[in-house]
Amino acid sequence: MSRAAKLTLAGTTAVAAGIVVFVHYAQQAEKAAMHAGVIRDIEQQRVKKERLADFQIQQELEQEYRKIQSVSGGGSNTAGNDASGRSHDD
Repeated sequence: MSRAAKLTLAGTTAVAAGIVVFVHYAQQAEKAAMHAGVIRDIEQQRVKKERLADFQIQQELEQEYRKIQSVSGGGSNTAGNDASGRSHDD
């Protein structure tokens, strides 16, 4: 075998090995990124469930309090006075 043929064979072998190693590490990085996405999604679902449970508890408390207390309707004043007690007739 000539020297040029040996160098070509060594060069192509090195490039092929380099490509295999690069692809292997790229696949490992992609797999890790995908796994991190799954973990993030699971965490978001957990937080969403917690918030929903808190919201439901708040709704139950509100209904319980509405049974016990009388709630005025949105701050509307039937006497025609504003919050300072002045009449709107001015």
